[in-house]
Amino acid sequence: MNKKVLIITYYWPPAGGAGVQRWLKMAKYLPEYGITPIILTVNENYANYPQIDKGLINDVDNKFEVSKTKTFEFYNLYKKLTNSKELPYGGFVNEEKKTLLKKIGRFVRGNFFIPDPRKGWNKYAYNEALKIIEKHNIDTVITTSPPHSTQLIGLKLKNIININWIADLRDPWVDLYYNNQFYKTNIANKIDSNYERSVIETSDKVLVVSNSIRNNFAEKYKESSSKIKVLTNGYDPDDITQKTNNELYTDKLLITYTGTISEIYPMNTFIDAVKSIIKVNANILIRLVGNVHQSFKAKIINDGLKDYFEFVGQVSHSKSIKYLQASNISLLLIPMLDDNKGILTGKFFEYLGVKKTILAIGPVDSDVAIVLEETDSGNIFEYSDIEGISNFVKKQKQSFSFINIEKYSRKTLTRELVNYINI
Repeated sequence: MNKKVLIITYYWPPAGGAGVQRWLKMAKYLPEYGITPIILTVNENYANYPQIDKGLINDVDNKFEVSKTKTFEFYNLYKKLTNSKELPYGGFVNEEKKTLLKKIGRFVRGNFFIPDPRKGWNKYAYNEALKIIEKHNIDTVITTSPPHSTQLIGLKLKNIININWIADLRDPWVDLYYNNQFYKTNIANKIDSNYERSVIETSDKVLVVSNSIRNNFAEKYKESSSKIKVLTNGYDPDDITQKTNNELYTDKLLITYTGTISEIYPMNTFIDAVKSIIKVNANILIRLVGNVHQSFKAKIINDGLKDYFEFVGQVSHSKSIKYLQASNISLLLIPMLDDNKGILTGKFFEYLGVKKTILAIGPVDSDVAIVLEETDSGNIFEYSDIEGISNFVKKQKQSFSFINIEKYSRKTLTRELVNYINI
């Protein structure tokens, strides 16, 4: 008889973005290991998703039981207050100007909606979770965040009916890099910290995506450190095997970046490196697939580099993989932040999956650097190393072996999850 596990996640197709991928793929492979996933999520007709990717609906197995509930979206108030047409995301990459209204909106969000405005979903999700648990006799519940308010659903379930609760945190909580953009008061910070502590200490097991995030939580909550496990993001081989569009190829040396680029990304460093590269090889093209902060677009144009860059904009997940497959080099930019050594984004593992040379810019003692070395998949350069970056691209006749990347396939990672569930 299969074991059933309830997965509570705000983000689920048709929502897009990296946050959807982790549990969509885990759910895909769980049945191969004797576990039936039941998904509890928000009804898309009531949700406010920063990104939409309807193509991901094709990845949802028809055999999945997916329960969807209403929600009360506090973000609707934010949009009205700030006169915005869309929600902020990716460290506010899509908010070019910090107007007074937007500063007020951020203050309200940071001090009145703790831990986040998605908490309006919690009462609906909690009530539905009780019904699902009773109907299927479920004893294991997984909550995944952000939004970290989702963890409070698991906390309440644990306190009321004492289920086996696994809290999956894809990002830091109170230490998340853009938290300081909410103008939080000391009281708000204390409330948020207490929520984080309660979740880490009360949950039966904690999953995080990198060693650095694990070390951060383990240092703060020493008595809970033994139950905190790293389960990285990964790549799905089924995504990589799709046929790539011929029109995406070019006879130029092609460097591709996928994802958002906000003000905190080291794009200026890379742009300066491009100036050096084109002195030796002008037959080069850099594709930026996703939203790019306007300041970087302006710099590229002002520096006379417009012909060397292609701004693709936001595309579906499947299309982003095709762009990577058509490329020679995958560009990875690690945000310039404190405590950024543990940033291991989902796209990094997809870079591994497509097996195209990886050029990373960020801390050379980061978790990314460790994986690059263990898989022999590329090099990482410090933010100031313009010469190293440009020389790396100029000498792109070197090859990398991409060894040991199978450990980062979604199927292998799901097997690790199953072992963790069954401990």
